[in-house]
Amino acid sequence: MAIAIMCSGGDAPGMNPAIKRFVDYAYLKGNIPYFIYNGLEGMIDDEIKQAYHKDVSGILHRGGAIIGSSRSKRFFEKKYRQKAYENLKKNDINSLIVLGGDGSFRAMDIFSKEFNINFIGIPATIDNDIAFNDYCIGVDTSLNVIRDATDKIRDTASTFKRGFVVEIMGRECGYLCATSAIACGAEICMIPEVNLDLNLAKIKLNKEIKNGRGYVLCLISEGVNKTDFMVDWMSENLGLETRKSVLGYIQRGGNPTITDRLMAFEFIVRAIDSLKIDDTNKVIVYKDGVFDKININNIVSKPYQIKQNILNMLNYID
Repeated sequence: MAIAIMCSGGDAPGMNPAIKRFVDYAYLKGNIPYFIYNGLEGMIDDEIKQAYHKDVSGILHRGGAIIGSSRSKRFFEKKYRQKAYENLKKNDINSLIVLGGDGSFRAMDIFSKEFNINFIGIPATIDNDIAFNDYCIGVDTSLNVIRDATDKIRDTASTFKRGFVVEIMGRECGYLCATSAIACGAEICMIPEVNLDLNLAKIKLNKEIKNGRGYVLCLISEGVNKTDFMVDWMSENLGLETRKSVLGYIQRGGNPTITDRLMAFEFIVRAIDSLKIDDTNKVIVYKDGVFDKININNIVSKPYQIKQNILNMLNYID
């Protein structure tokens, strides 16, 4: 059986370990592995090649994805999906593994309904915003990058007695920001999922400043879109000289952690095994410590929700 793998959407640390395990395990199980380079765009443009062990030698420690990725407007036009399907058939490929997020799975949901393609999705996005799933490839590495950066910013904040507003990635999902705020001891956290009571924050933090607190650290999700507002608010309401730091794309790069490497291996094995038994058009998920498969229709129809125990640990929630 010929099986292809591709990455779609934003890159995430752990994609390369997944790609390596894909090639190794596919051959072990008697399959022929193919790479689709540059995501959906590469499928349309026939950037499809058979993969060999030499292609994945020495890539475990590398961030990003050696096969590239993309977002594709063309893929949402039927004529380009038809072209993509013809390219797969030309290579005798009818089984496909996609490393990506919600948008990638929506595209595959459409594609698999139109054509005879067996599809398995693997959550690979630092946003960690896939429904019915607790863990996406790349999340652990990203959290450690944020932790390292935030700890270093706190050093400067405490030295100069300043406020700092640190903007965290995640689009409309505040998981990275919330988890990092808890782990790094941020005094303020702002995410799209909850309301921040600024009056309560002002009263409590001013009391702490009066009693000797010299700095305040605010972690804010990019989806809130209030980074500059919070810089001004902290300066005016807490009396602290305040700076901002937008971590940006460093959160998507770096050497994948042990956890991301091992989880990538596990996701891939389950994906290939599912394709072997035609249990397809599903997404492999990891929920409450157990791997499972969820129908793609359910995945794309329900928004992700941060666990309540994480929200309960945040400061100043209505």
